[in-house]
Amino acid sequence: MEHIGAYDAKTHLPRLLEEVSKGKEIVITKHGVPIAILRPYDDKKKYASKATINKLKQFRKNKRLSGLNLKAIIEAGRD
Repeated sequence: MEHIGAYDAKTHLPRLLEEVSKGKEIVITKHGVPIAILRPYDDKKKYASKATINKLKQFRKNKRLSGLNLKAIIEAGRD
């Protein structure tokens, strides 16, 4: 992993973004101390949340809370 100072990162950001788009990860440092990592965007997290939402929707299908009154439950929670 390449290390680059914050000032140089600011100065050479277009070149760094080009390298990152090719899969490279770059550590940005400030006075020699790592403060950030510049790496390619990962779409997997986006799709994972969609899959989780779909699983929750499937779980909820045909499930009913018979006999419960939502307004009464809310009022009971306020006590």
